[in-house]
Amino acid sequence: MTAEVNPVNLSSPPLTERQEARRRRILHASAQLASRGGFDAVQMREVAEAAGVALGTLYRYFPSKVHLLVATMQDQLQHMHTTLRKRPPAGESASERVAETLMRAFRALQREPQLADAMVRALTFADRSVSPEVDTVSRQTTAIILDAMDVKGAPTPEQLSAVRVIEHTWHSALITWLSGRASIAQVKIDIETVCRLIDLTDPDYPR
Repeated sequence: MTAEVNPVNLSSPPLTERQEARRRRILHASAQLASRGGFDAVQMREVAEAAGVALGTLYRYFPSKVHLLVATMQDQLQHMHTTLRKRPPAGESASERVAETLMRAFRALQREPQLADAMVRALTFADRSVSPEVDTVSRQTTAIILDAMDVKGAPTPEQLSAVRVIEHTWHSALITWLSGRASIAQVKIDIETVCRLIDLTDPDYPR
């Protein structure tokens, strides 16, 4: 199954080519600043300067730093998804493929710990005004997991429930690693353990 995520708010008109290019520059500037100094380094005025846009223009795209960093996480996940599709996981079972996929995504974030910390902090700070952006991040993560599962047809309610629990665990593991409370080895064990929930959604799984 291939799930697509459209980052554009359906209630808004599609961005023009020029607007999309401007948005890409803003997200790139946000990621660059976060990579160098984490959450505190992402200041809206500096983002605007780095992206070559007026500060007022930046706020029209992203009303706050939290909106911007959550959108940056969605953008990073989208890039990961594209990479994963080019080199799909090789595990024999769905649970093995999902665990491999999530650990590859985790290691990509591990290479940019300041950026990862900034994005995760933004998700933690997000209030209801950021719900559309947070929902987009969740849908992107779901799409990555469903692709790794290689579900034939629409996923069942049981499969979607398992995916939600896996997402929660992956997010929690990222937080505990960033705070220094979990090693990469422990994260791998936790991810592999929770991914076994996928086996329980298989109709042929012995009960």
